[in-house]
Amino acid sequence: MTDVAWISAALTSARPQVVAALLRYFRDLDTAEEAYQDACLRALSNWPKNGPPRDPAAWLILVGRNAALDAARRRTRQVELPDEEKLSDLEDTEAQVAERLDDGHYRDDILRLLFICCHPELPATQQVALALRIVCGLSVKQIARAFLVGESAMEQRITRAKARIAGAEVPFEAPGAIERAERLAAVAAVIYLIFNEGYSAGSSETEARAPLCDEAIRLSRLLLRLFPAEPEMFGLAALMLLQHARLPARFDKAGEIILLEDQDRGLWNAKMITEGLALIDKAMRHRRPGPYQIQAAIAALHARARTPDETDWAQIELLYGALERFQPSPVITLNRAVAVSKVRGPEVALALIEPLAPQLSGYFHFFGLKGWLLLQLGRREDARAAFDRAIALANTAAEAAHIRMHLDRLAKDSEEKVAGH
Repeated sequence: MTDVAWISAALTSARPQVVAALLRYFRDLDTAEEAYQDACLRALSNWPKNGPPRDPAAWLILVGRNAALDAARRRTRQVELPDEEKLSDLEDTEAQVAERLDDGHYRDDILRLLFICCHPELPATQQVALALRIVCGLSVKQIARAFLVGESAMEQRITRAKARIAGAEVPFEAPGAIERAERLAAVAAVIYLIFNEGYSAGSSETEARAPLCDEAIRLSRLLLRLFPAEPEMFGLAALMLLQHARLPARFDKAGEIILLEDQDRGLWNAKMITEGLALIDKAMRHRRPGPYQIQAAIAALHARARTPDETDWAQIELLYGALERFQPSPVITLNRAVAVSKVRGPEVALALIEPLAPQLSGYFHFFGLKGWLLLQLGRREDARAAFDRAIALANTAAEAAHIRMHLDRLAKDSEEKVAGH
């Protein structure tokens, strides 16, 4: 029996390739999305009984295309496709499709689709939101959380973007060199968000969703070939490589999160780190800093530290300050506060994040960090309240479990104090 959780994660990982290929076939966003959804429903019915196919993406493309053609033929009263039983028997056909739809044929459709979603007819926020919905399949709730806006507002934003794409009759072809350059920033942002969707997976989903990280890194390398003189593209690739290198050390055997300072650095992927460090060094030689380069430089400082004590937190604080100037954001300030706590203490860091409360009232990491700082200051009841709020906002079971660990420690300390009296 195939694990349903694995199937769900595999469908999510395959979505970019599948939707991009179906869009190339049908040249209509809604048709491509509906075909993908039909294919997913058939996968949920077929894979638990017959096991997963050799190439899930190829299977989904074939089934989605057949389902969409079937629907079109029904609408035009033409001959229908074979019944469900015959459609589901794809063993021989699947192998042929997997061979035909090789990397160059259908995976690079994703980059084309990203550039289509990031059309200049759309405002920048709509471009990124549409790409996250169409390419990544993120829910409206997930996208709204990434933008720190309400779900209804994000739903309207995505609906308007799709209508505008359809109304403008955007050609579903790869744009030319000038158009690519105009859309580069939005495409890079989406690629990094694709990476984060894989990187933020809990331990139970890591194996199935890690391919999203690999795919984002692959796409960044394609962008490097398209824009070899753009240091920000080197920074983007370096940032993702340096972060993804930590994957083997991020969770313990029980699936609990291991914080960066507690990770076994011997488990980090040395090859990825070497490539990432080379890319960020090359980017910085251009002397045109940007947000991805700065974030990659921060990741590089962590990667170069052989032990947590060797981490150059003072330099990291300065880099976060530079990043704030490029991209003023409460989340960036929150990250800077971690470095501030290491350099100047938890009280200074707490004062830095307190004004962020109205903007980050629904953000898990704000309350997790606040609880941690309060705990260091000995304000246990305040810390407990912050941790309780963090658990309520946790996005994964691993995040919730990590906060519960702090709460358990607080409870144990309280019991010991009572026993001591």
